[in-house]
Amino acid sequence: MAETLVADVQVRPHPAFDEFVATIEALRAPDGCPWDKEQTHQSISGNMVEEAYEAVDAIEARDVPHMQEELGDVLLQVVLQSQIAADAGEFTINDVCRTVNEKIVRRHPHVFGDAAAGDANEVLDVWDQVKMAEKEAADSAAAAPAGLLDGVPRSFPALKQAQKISRKAASAGFEWDTVDDVWAKVEEEIAELRAAYAAAPKSSNGKVDGAADSAALAALELEMGDVLFSLVNVARKMGVQAEESLRATCMKFRTRWAFMEGAAAGQGRRVEDMTMDELEALWQMAKTLEG
Repeated sequence: MAETLVADVQVRPHPAFDEFVATIEALRAPDGCPWDKEQTHQSISGNMVEEAYEAVDAIEARDVPHMQEELGDVLLQVVLQSQIAADAGEFTINDVCRTVNEKIVRRHPHVFGDAAAGDANEVLDVWDQVKMAEKEAADSAAAAPAGLLDGVPRSFPALKQAQKISRKAASAGFEWDTVDDVWAKVEEEIAELRAAYAAAPKSSNGKVDGAADSAALAALELEMGDVLFSLVNVARKMGVQAEESLRATCMKFRTRWAFMEGAAAGQGRRVEDMTMDELEALWQMAKTLEG
C-alpha cells in the first residue's frame, strides 16, 4: 500500500477557507484574543462534541441556513484545534487536510484504483478491508499492536459504539452468515433477559428492586444490553444504522406527542388527565395524519 496517495482530480482554490484559517491564526497571535490564546486541546474538546450534535440537529430538521451555520461551527473547532497544534509545533491544518485526503483516496480504491463496488453496501465492505490492511501494516511497524477495537471511541453514543464495534469484529471474520442467524441470537438474548427479570426481586410496580439486590439489577442491565447489542447486529447486517434509526423514531414520537398535546389543549384538557384509551385515540389520529 502506497504511503502517499493523491487523487487525479481538478484542484480548485478555496480562498474563503484560507481567509478563515488566517483569521484563527490572528486570534491566537500574541496580540490576538486573550480567550483564544489560552485555549488548549483539552479545554475545548467538549465543544467539538457539542457543535457536532447541533449540526446533526440542523441536518435532521432539514434547516439548510442553520445547517450552514452549524457546519461552520464544526469547522471552527477543527481549524482552532489545528492552530493550537501548529503553535505547539505538533501539526498544521495542511497536515490535517493532507492526511485525511490520503486516507479517503486510499479507502476508495473502487474510485481511484482497480477495486470494484457495485453498491453502497459493497463500498462499506471495501472500506473495512482497506482499514484492516492499514491496521495490519501499523501493527507490523509498532512495538505493541493496537487492539482491533481501540479505535472506537468510548465516548460514542452506545448504539453507534455497538455498531462500530460489531462492524470491526465482522471485518475480522467474527460474523454470522445470515440475518436469520442474528435473529436467532436476538431470541436467545431475550430469553435470558426474561429469565434474569423473573429471578430478580421486584417492587409492587414491577421494577427490579436494586436496593434489595444490586447484583440482580446489574445482571439485568447486562442482559438488556445483550438484547440491544444483538439488535444492533441485526441493523448492521441489514445495512441500517441503529443510531440514526432510533433518532428517527424519537423524532417521530416527539412529533406525535406534540400533536396529542395540541389536540388535548384544543379540548381544554391536558394529556396527563386523559385515560389511556383517550391517549391511544389521539395517538392513532396522529399516525393517520402522518400518513
